[in-house]
Amino acid sequence: MSILIGCAAPHPPILIPEIGGKSISEIEATKEAMHKMVEKVASLNPETLIFISPHSPAFSDAIAIKMSAEFEGSFAQFGAFSIKFRVKNDVRMAKAILDEARNLGILMADLSKEGYEHLEELDHGLLVPLYYLWEKLNIPVVSLSISYLSYLKHYKLGIAVRNASDRLNKKVAFIASGDLSHRLTSSAPAGYNPRGIKFDLRVKEIMGTGNFRELLKIDESLIEDAGECGLRSFITLGGVFDGYTVRSEVLSYEGPFGVGYMVVVVEPVEKDDDRIFITEMMDEKIIEEKERRKSESEPVKLARNAVESYVKKGKTLKLPDDLPDELLEKKAGVFVSLKRGKVLRGCIGSTVSSQENVAKEIIRIAIQAATTDPRFCPIDESELPDLIYSVDILNPPEPIPDKRSLDSKKYGVIVKSGFKTGLLLPDLEGVDTVEKQVNIAKQKAGLNTDETVKLFRFTVERYK
Repeated sequence: MSILIGCAAPHPPILIPEIGGKSISEIEATKEAMHKMVEKVASLNPETLIFISPHSPAFSDAIAIKMSAEFEGSFAQFGAFSIKFRVKNDVRMAKAILDEARNLGILMADLSKEGYEHLEELDHGLLVPLYYLWEKLNIPVVSLSISYLSYLKHYKLGIAVRNASDRLNKKVAFIASGDLSHRLTSSAPAGYNPRGIKFDLRVKEIMGTGNFRELLKIDESLIEDAGECGLRSFITLGGVFDGYTVRSEVLSYEGPFGVGYMVVVVEPVEKDDDRIFITEMMDEKIIEEKERRKSESEPVKLARNAVESYVKKGKTLKLPDDLPDELLEKKAGVFVSLKRGKVLRGCIGSTVSSQENVAKEIIRIAIQAATTDPRFCPIDESELPDLIYSVDILNPPEPIPDKRSLDSKKYGVIVKSGFKTGLLLPDLEGVDTVEKQVNIAKQKAGLNTDETVKLFRFTVERYK
């Protein structure tokens, strides 16, 4: 195996003496662990350092990889103007990772392409561990981002990194940059949540045992409550060692500033077919997808089939013969939302139908949600198995005198001022007050929150 070692490393800028000053003494355990990590990595004489960072440019639908010959980065934004890095990219390795990832169905974004060049500057998620590693290792790097792709895709990215390294027969150290919960204390950057420490201890336990597939089983609500930034990096590290027995050691863990910092080193021991977890996880994914499709409502099934037909074949779906009468006889506005997990991937809607019935409107809007939402790139075929759909069929709106007639859970809202119109659906996650609901609708209409508007409310039939 060409991957000699994998490391999980935190990235608080306070770890840099020129930035942290006396405060660095409060994370002495982390500092000492970073030095131990560097000694271990350096003793293996790697030829390339491959980093994945949660602070590199993150796309909703792709893993970003930097492809230029050289990179620059500094700690100027943290006041340490004199600490600068100029490093060589292992372009051959980067190209091999890009190829192997695409072979595994992972979308990659090449940041050397026109329009992305400004995103190639090195971020502090990479620079903090590099600051320590640079004391012993002045070698080329490869820089990867996390993304909002699924955890399973990040695990497969780790396999792609391993495959690329093996293909080139190049000795590599893989560095997964990431912090744990940002909600450990009342003074923490993201505020306090008592479940933050529970998340950290669970991740620490998993990393210590080397049973990395368990990272993908952590409860989604616990992850959300923790406010972490390193999980996808650590999952990618786990994928690197899929199919291998490993020796994993947690060198340190602490969180004095309300953020969890953990340093881990992982070394491969030998191949072990019983630890090829990707096959099991892919099988589980297929079963999960089949079960989800069994429970889909007719409107959602229609939306999914419309998107899959268009993305795979470039064809607009014809109306199926077995649709229920209510989709064929009714005419209404429709919203279709596409998500990957809890992350929005596309949402487009109509307040009034331009089609002869709801069924045709669902097909039209679903295709638009997948291909024309200006916030996202069009859906790629490799993403289709991960998409979760919802369909809202709108009932006719009615004018209301003021916000007192609204209920953000029960009613959607439409705001109008001249030719400007904004709409927000009811019962959306994070929209828990009428004030917030109306303000978001105003922003969508391009209006200031203090502008006077005409208000309309409506109900929806929501299908999942």
